Amino acid sequence: MGEQTTVKFPQEVLDEYAALGVDLPALFSAGHLGNRMGVQILEASAEKVVGTMPVEGNTQPYGLLHGGASAVLAETLGSVGSMLHGGVSRIAVGVDLNCTHHRGVRSGLVTGVATPVHRGRSTATYEIVITDESDKRVCTARLTCLLREVTPKDAENIPGASA
Repeated sequence: MGEQTTVKFPQEVLDEYAALGVDLPALFSAGHLGNRMGVQILEASAEKVVGTMPVEGNTQPYGLLHGGASAVLAETLGSVGSMLHGGVSRIAVGVDLNCTHHRGVRSGLVTGVATPVHRGRSTATYEIVITDESDKRVCTARLTCLLREVTPKDAENIPGASA
């Protein structure tokens, strides 16, 4: 659980970040929390981000997928899309997350797909649909991120960035 697979990025995005010496897979991973929860990002572009998360280990006391776990998956995927939309000069910071939980899941893997609703200069909003292994909708989420300029302090924390 938490093992990161190779993410599929568009070649132009890989080239843009490589020119800056940034380790793109590390930057756009599931992060520490997502890794602990077993989130894996499978595909990433500003137009679509796809990721999975196991139900096991992410349940509430009744044995159902925890709503907060769905929120972590949704925010991770929407944030990655927002960051890719914002480009190398911007950081995406979540400012609003709304999750509607449609059905319970007790086992297996859930899949989230984030697609843009709005991609502007200063904000990006993504809809994230989370489904179970039978392709039944488990959760619908909407994430809005503020896109702000990268500061020198932000740059210090970018994995793999050259000094």
